[in-house]
Amino acid sequence: MTTRLCATPDDAVAGIEDGSTVLVGGFGMAGMPVDLIDALIRQGAGDLTVVSNNAGNGDTGLAALLAKGRVRKVICSFPRQADSWVFDDLYRTGRIELEVVPQGNLAERMRAAGAGIGAFFCPTGVGTLLAEGKETREIDGRTYVLEYPIKGDVALIGAHRADRMGNLVYRKTARNFGPVMATAATTVIAQVREVVETGTLDPETVVTPSIYVDRVVQEAARR
Repeated sequence: MTTRLCATPDDAVAGIEDGSTVLVGGFGMAGMPVDLIDALIRQGAGDLTVVSNNAGNGDTGLAALLAKGRVRKVICSFPRQADSWVFDDLYRTGRIELEVVPQGNLAERMRAAGAGIGAFFCPTGVGTLLAEGKETREIDGRTYVLEYPIKGDVALIGAHRADRMGNLVYRKTARNFGPVMATAATTVIAQVREVVETGTLDPETVVTPSIYVDRVVQEAARR
């Protein structure tokens, strides 16, 4: 597989289909691939299931995608914060579905998808509404709940740099869910600050190897 360097975000998101499950990187706005999300809005795919840590902030990025009515369901850990008014309005008026997943479980369910793990038992959520209807098991005197992988048709992630092969490095907290999402999706699209020549990146700093990355686009310059 060869990573394709795309000229524009619109080129990068071409072909995303209605009904897709889209993994969207970001911890709040840190590491959120805003250019790719804006391009997805222009592209027009709808009836999407979005998997992300949050359910949008303010009126930009993921919140803008929600506001366009393109998302059928959100799977996330923190659907509500002070600036989540777009999601709040959609949810309270019954226009969007929500599945809350504890943050560690969210990361592990995506990691399991990338690692080929069929399911795993986890203690988080036992005895709460989050475990309702799920299989539980006693292991070594403790109760665990069975969790299944989260797979994506597409992952939209943000990284700091890519080389021309598609190897990715991240910057601080902007790394967040990017590495596990890159292993869990069929098509991985990365928005990066800078594209450098192959051989420029220190191999020891590469977190996501190019084998996981299908398309790379350099983000628009920010003022």
